[in-house]
Amino acid sequence: MENNHPVNDLMASTIQKIRETVDANTVVGEPIQAGEVTLIPVSKISFGFGTGGTEFPGKNAAPGKDGPFGGGGGAGVKVTPVCFLVVSGTNVRVLPMNPPAENSVDRVVEMIPEVVTKITEFIDKKKDKPENKD
Repeated sequence: MENNHPVNDLMASTIQKIRETVDANTVVGEPIQAGEVTLIPVSKISFGFGTGGTEFPGKNAAPGKDGPFGGGGGAGVKVTPVCFLVVSGTNVRVLPMNPPAENSVDRVVEMIPEVVTKITEFIDKKKDKPENKD
């Protein structure tokens, strides 16, 4: 039979509270409809918890009995926005929530996905447009 110690109860209670706070909808949020575009927020979750306790022997404690228990527990949860998924028709893009780039190289690297998308759209338009030869 399992010995149900107060520290076990503290840990179970702390973990249950974390489960109530953080679920799948916290990481991938509810979609937001804006016209024909859907925005889906994505977040990063960090959490930690700790519990502890001890039993204090009493002066008049009977042999073989546990002493008074003292303990505590706590938890912390941090939710950080990471990005939005931007869904427009069949096109899906990632809109990062990063702080602004600190230097020119970082700015260029951040612009690469957008430049590739624009070039692809330009090439697709050229393919679809019939050439007029006189």
